[in-house]
Amino acid sequence: MPLDRLWFDPAQMFIGGRWIAAAATLPLEDPSTGLGIGTIARGGRDEIDAAVAAAEGALLGDWGRMSAAERGRILARIGQLVLARVDDLAVLEATDVGKPLKQARADALALARYMEFYAGAADKVMGETIPYLDGYTVYTLREPHGVTGHIIPWNYPMQIIGRSVGAALAMGNACVLKPAEEACLTALAFARLAEEAGLPAGALNVVPGLGEEAGAALSAHPGVRHLSFTGSVAVGQLVQEAAARNVVPVTLELGGKSPQVVFADADLDKALPFLVNAGIQNAGQTCSASSRILVERARYAEVVERMAARYAALRVGPAMADLDVGPLISARQKEIVEGFLALSSDLTVAARGRIVEDAPAGGHYVAPILLADVRPDHRLAQDEIFGPAQVVIPFEGEEEAVAIANGTGYGLVASCWSENGGRAMRMARRLRAGQVFLNNYGAGGGVELPFGGIGKSGHGREKGFEALYGFSTLKTVAAHHG
Repeated sequence: MPLDRLWFDPAQMFIGGRWIAAAATLPLEDPSTGLGIGTIARGGRDEIDAAVAAAEGALLGDWGRMSAAERGRILARIGQLVLARVDDLAVLEATDVGKPLKQARADALALARYMEFYAGAADKVMGETIPYLDGYTVYTLREPHGVTGHIIPWNYPMQIIGRSVGAALAMGNACVLKPAEEACLTALAFARLAEEAGLPAGALNVVPGLGEEAGAALSAHPGVRHLSFTGSVAVGQLVQEAAARNVVPVTLELGGKSPQVVFADADLDKALPFLVNAGIQNAGQTCSASSRILVERARYAEVVERMAARYAALRVGPAMADLDVGPLISARQKEIVEGFLALSSDLTVAARGRIVEDAPAGGHYVAPILLADVRPDHRLAQDEIFGPAQVVIPFEGEEEAVAIANGTGYGLVASCWSENGGRAMRMARRLRAGQVFLNNYGAGGGVELPFGGIGKSGHGREKGFEALYGFSTLKTVAAHHG
């Protein structure tokens, strides 16, 4: 979609219900071609100050006085508008991020579903009464934090807006959103749809810009009462350090090195699509990507052979070609991934995918690679590559499987494949991860399912009702009435 035909201006910011031109801009690139396709606003400290002030004003005005039921109605209208624009949003996301069109469309549908879920949940977050001393009535209230800051990455803008901003708005917070400079078109499109749906001015503000400028200013702003960050471990540490100076709580969703553990009794016909797709979706640029496949030695050779056959059939090309895998987000990301893959010279390459011949020469393409016979302590089995690469590791028995699966600093997602129900339940308890899937991976996205990690994968939970609890603060009221 040519940027001059959009229903919003990508070179503007959305602050206090107004579209504002930035004093400076940043170039916007299509990862499929490597060519520039326009400019976006380059917000900084002043624009973040204005956005926080606008959010504070919304809390003192119509938005702060609005009932939970009415907040839900507005979110429902946003969801309907997203559905009406699904195809347009998919084209924007595919162009901006480089993911195949069908994956971008799934993200747009997920955004609509988040709005539907949080619309329905907005007036269903209850407090409780607490039995206490004679002469007292004690109860709790769930109240919004106030101004919440949201720093989102470039890999899944629509989905992360839905699970983060959607939940915060449902609880009555006013949001300042800083999208990644590499991919912010759908964040701006979402702001325009929210405006059309009747969201009061200042309840949502969108300030594109560089992480070290706008992101740093938002993280350290004394007016922000809760921060939500999704991204790398290194940047997450900086965000948390900045928030700590203001004693502000932070939800961090960081990296992962998520394993799928395949026992000899697994149903491989059912498992194989999940084993591969969970690693190469969005070119492996997914925090919850399954980059480690652990296979019981009795069926190790079979699993490697069958995964290799699927890898050999993978095609890589431009987002609009809607193939299996698109480009990486940038030349820098391609350089990082290729640097990791240079460490594989001592490993067995079981199979590679194929970059189609007509893929634009300037696109940031990396052929998916499947690496076999990998040691658990190898760097490619320990570090997050964030590219289309999976390692396959053999194991003997449950104890070794658990030790290898839990043998990284991450703990975001894990999966176990076994037809032995007792074993599957044991593994669910023993795997160190925020989400564990038995005989599946991802559960179809699961808007309702709490999501987050432990260790280097972060803390706090998004999605489902847990996100609403995270975007609220608990107040205890003790009434003494004699």
